[in-house]
Amino acid sequence: MARLEADRRLGILGGTFDPVHCGHLKLAESARTALGLEKVFFVPAYTPPHKRKHQVSEAALRLKMLELATAGIEYISVSTFEIEKQGISYTIETLRELKRQFPAAELYFITGSDAVPELKTWKDIERIFELCRFIIAERPDFPVQTLPENAVLIKGDFLDVSSSRIRQMVRS
Repeated sequence: MARLEADRRLGILGGTFDPVHCGHLKLAESARTALGLEKVFFVPAYTPPHKRKHQVSEAALRLKMLELATAGIEYISVSTFEIEKQGISYTIETLRELKRQFPAAELYFITGSDAVPELKTWKDIERIFELCRFIIAERPDFPVQTLPENAVLIKGDFLDVSSSRIRQMVRS
């Protein structure tokens, strides 16, 4: 029996994905399983607002890596919204677009616990909290001190890997 659209739970995993790695895929799977998400949208940023001073690989290359990494995983879709829009990528704009596409769906934004202290700096964070719930994956090196009111904490065997660590290893 197909669920009604009102029962749809959609996950959003946004980020730079420079590069995408198995930790991102594990996070999506853990969130999907824990909350019964129907689909997880990977949303690569065109220009991440918190990384404007850092060198980031070209958007087209990051998108291609993401498409290759997620090919054949039925519950994952790659959204090109932020890349097609270009400019600085703000989560609020992406959530508004997904809400326009799926007006009755419940939206869940997936992130790691390392991002929790930064949430207060996000553009229109109060409106973001109105549009979605957060799924916070606790990373071993970033224990959660305070959880946002509308957030769900998931714990699991998350891989201790990060894109910045991978880039550093490649440079070495």
